[in-house]
Order: sequence, then C-alpha cells, then structure tokens
Amino acid sequence: MQRRHHTFTRLISLALLGGLAACSIPGLDKIGLTGEDGLIRDRVGDYRDAPILPEMDVPSDLDSYTIDQLYVIPQAIVAAADAEPFDGVPMPKPIETRRREGVIIQNLGDSRWILLDATPAQVWPLVRDFWSQLNVVLDYENPSSGIAETAWVEVNSEPLLRHKYRISIEPGLHSGYAEIYVTHISDLRSEPIPIVVTWPKDSDSEDREKQILDALSQYVADRNDVYQASSSSLLAGSIESARKANIIAAGSEEEKLALRINYGRAWVQVRQAIERAEIEIVDANRDQSVISVKFAGIQADKDKPGFVGRLLGRGRGGNDAVLQDFAVRLLDTGDTIDVVIEALTDGQSGHSRLTIELLQEINENLT
Repeated sequence: MQRRHHTFTRLISLALLGGLAACSIPGLDKIGLTGEDGLIRDRVGDYRDAPILPEMDVPSDLDSYTIDQLYVIPQAIVAAADAEPFDGVPMPKPIETRRREGVIIQNLGDSRWILLDATPAQVWPLVRDFWSQLNVVLDYENPSSGIAETAWVEVNSEPLLRHKYRISIEPGLHSGYAEIYVTHISDLRSEPIPIVVTWPKDSDSEDREKQILDALSQYVADRNDVYQASSSSLLAGSIESARKANIIAAGSEEEKLALRINYGRAWVQVRQAIERAEIEIVDANRDQSVISVKFAGIQADKDKPGFVGRLLGRGRGGNDAVLQDFAVRLLDTGDTIDVVIEALTDGQSGHSRLTIELLQEINENLT
C-alpha cells in the first residue's frame, strides 16, 4: 500500500511539472525547470541542429544490398541554411476538395453498379485478377472497350444450370472515376453450349448479379494498389477519354452539361447534385423535365452564411447577393441528356454569370 502511495505521488508531481511548463509561468526558468538547459524545454526545433553523419562504409568483402538510405536529405536543402522553418510554410491546398474516395455500390431502380475512385485503366487488371482468383477463365477480353466475358461456369450445387457473366468497365461522370457493371445469364447444362451469346439488358438472376457485385466490390476495396499508376492497363487507358459528364459550349454565351447516361439516372443524379450543393429547390416536375431553383452565386466557404442567413435570403452568394429564380431543364437529344439553365427572374443583372456558376455547381456535385 505504501509503494502505491509513492507511485501516485510521483505521477501527481510529474503532472504538476508538465502543467507548470505548459503555462509558462515567469520564473520557472530560474529554478532549472524550463529554458534551453532546463529539465522541461521546447524540443520542436531540434531537428534543425541535428548533425549530418557520413554514410556507412561497408567493407568490400561484405554484402551491402540490404543497406539503403531511408531518409535522403536533398543537397539543395542542406545548402539552404537560411531557409524558412517547416512550421512557417503553408500547407498545400487539395486539388479536388469535393473528391469522394471509396468503393460503393449504387442502385437506381433495377440497375446496380460499382462506383469507385479509380480510373478504368487501374480497375481493369484487378477485374481480371478477381476472376483468376476464382479459377474462372475469361472467354472474351476487350480492354479498349472495358468488356470481359467469363466462360460458362458450372456449380456443383446447381446441376441443371450453367452460368456466364459479362463485366463492363465504364468511365464515371468525372475524370478519375470508374463504374463496373455485371450482367448474368444462365443456360441448361443439357443443351449444347451456345456458340453465339446474346446478352440481355437485365440479368437472368438479380441475386447472382448482386453476389458478384458484392464480391467484386470487396475485392477491389481490399487492394490498396488500385490507386497506383503502376497497376494500370495501357490497353484500357482509352476508356478514360470518354467520361460521362462534360460541360460544352451550346452557343456564343451559353453552356450546357451533356450527360451520357439514360434519362432516369440523369434526373435522379441532377436533383441529388442540386441538393448536395445546398441550392434551394422550389419545384421539381419530372414530366416536364424541369427543376425550379433559387440561386445567388458561388461563394467561398469562409463567407458561407449560416442557417439564419439563408432564411434571410442571402443564399450561396455574398452579403449583398440576391436569390434569383432559375429553371434547370433536362433535354433528351437521343445521344445525351443535356442539362441547360434558364433564368426566370426579370430585371436582374448577372444572369449569364449565374447560369454558368449554377451549371458548374451541378456538375461538381454529381456522383
């Protein structure tokens, strides 16, 4: 019991010393606790005074292949004695502040696909490895189009049917993203193996499609090298040039957002993008393909008003910004779904700038 009392007393004493040092009470350096020669001192800048030692000299008769420079100091840094300390250099800003990393399965009606933060060229080798781990042969591979088809698979627990899967790797809405789709078909084992396969729009078995999607998404998520350029496929790199969302010029002073997806998905994702951008939706009429919104412009996060400010009508603009009415229209051209912005407020300036900013906000918040 006495030993525990001494231990507790020591811990209290150390805590008090640490607290005194942290408070920087005048006079502590005079009693030898703080300061350059004290027991408790600031060691943050000690790395600047660390000596540079010569490299280890290994005798010629010994093997040195395991010895390497782990922390090499560039000569330019060594020579810059007057360089600004690291704590004075501002941190770099991220290139894409809205980038969402991860591997998720998205659902829209009867459609399901894997969305991941990697390029199709990076995903292609992993999809091939996935089937290799399952000992399933690929009958058809076309990396330039991102399509692979398995051979017919026979499962012992299902003696009547054989199965075949088609994997499609497509670019995401934005650069640096990929989407993976799986289609499943089945056939009777008693029938001859089909020479020509006609792939349906929907899988024969949603459960088997979902099983492969779940297993493939987990496999890709567990591979850290999915984001490394060294694991990319040069043959599959051409898929990257065809992302599904592009802002293009529609006239001398107009722009439109062209989406290479079906109308149902375009409507849902455009509306979600507007909500994600915290833009007020006044009305949404899918039959007329229009979403009415109020928008006052883009502002920096540091100036972004709070909840009360938005209620007072300041919106996403600056302190003097006024909410204006816009119509977000979706036009089906046959090849693409075009998103165009129409100003509805009369007598207000800056319509052209605001329509472009609104279009950019929708594009940046698409997932």
